[in-house]
Amino acid sequence: QVQLVESGGGLVHSGGSLRLSCAAANSPFSIPLMGWYRQAPGKRREMVATSTSSGGINYADSVKGRFTILRDGAKNTVYLQMNGLKPEDTAVYYCAARPGLKWSYWGRGTQVTVSS
Repeated sequence: QVQLVESGGGLVHSGGSLRLSCAAANSPFSIPLMGWYRQAPGKRREMVATSTSSGGINYADSVKGRFTILRDGAKNTVYLQMNGLKPEDTAVYYCAARPGLKWSYWGRGTQVTVSS
């Protein structure tokens, strides 16, 4: 069973930076697609950024130019460098992995809070 372990959340002032990390344990192969989702209170979970093991990257429009997803395909690790954070970025951030057609594995989530 693949397990995703996240770290790096916290409290930061508006304009600040945070770096999230996620490592996939117990995967016998390079996971084709990994990424980050987030869910704010009262809102639906939304995609933030995704990365294939070969470097294909996709960002939500709301984070383009501020967030960077980094992927080590061989190690099944993924990072999210978040710069220029805004209060509207406040959410629980989830690491996710998609070995096939579905996002099958999810981390427990890490809280990111941006104060104004």
